Amino acid sequence: MRFNEHPSVQILATAAPGYSSGQVMKALEEVFAQTMPSEMGFDYQGMSYQEKKASTGVSATQIYGLSLMFVFLILTALYESWSLPFSVPLSTPVAMFGGYLALWSRHMENDVYAQIGMVMLIGLAAKNAILIVEFAKLEHDRGKNVVDAALAGARLRLRPIIMTSLAFVLACVPLWTARGAGAQGRRLLGTTVIGGMLAATLIAIFLIPVTYALFEGLSERFSKKHDALPAEPKQKGENL
Repeated sequence: MRFNEHPSVQILATAAPGYSSGQVMKALEEVFAQTMPSEMGFDYQGMSYQEKKASTGVSATQIYGLSLMFVFLILTALYESWSLPFSVPLSTPVAMFGGYLALWSRHMENDVYAQIGMVMLIGLAAKNAILIVEFAKLEHDRGKNVVDAALAGARLRLRPIIMTSLAFVLACVPLWTARGAGAQGRRLLGTTVIGGMLAATLIAIFLIPVTYALFEGLSERFSKKHDALPAEPKQKGENL
């Protein structure tokens, strides 16, 4: 067969259990460099080509960082506060830990499908935190102290969060048990989001009120100290 107008040989390879497609391509490149003459070359096609092209772009760490930064900036504009949004992004590591734990339990690799699921989890976990923080802020504005406002917000939004999260998890069960062509990608995506949402619902929901009370209490304490500072004396001859 010919590839890009050159005589070629097509190689079809499947990774052994416990190895990713990226490791397969790296091994192929190393063996090719050691055994083939310099006038020969190689290239990828299909999914391998897309994976190789995607690996040269923005890394997964940068994508996660940008996602968290945009969530924080949007919440800062929404609440008009720099301290209040801190309690929202801190719930996302719990969801991501649940996603990685689910992948590990099913002996799956952290590939592009799992990384897409992780980016989804950042928004889904932040949604639960926003619901609690929003109602806690309303209770705090009505006169309750920070701790009572956090508990009231968690109590009011507990049932809606559990209902929506469980509905999402049940809707992703067909991805978890996918069969047929392309099933591996769907299983990876379903495993990631189901594990992350369960962790965000069962664990992070108890941490969000704590982080809200902590950061909002520190913000109020700092503001009171700043307001208590004595005013600068006026210069002589200045009009009073």
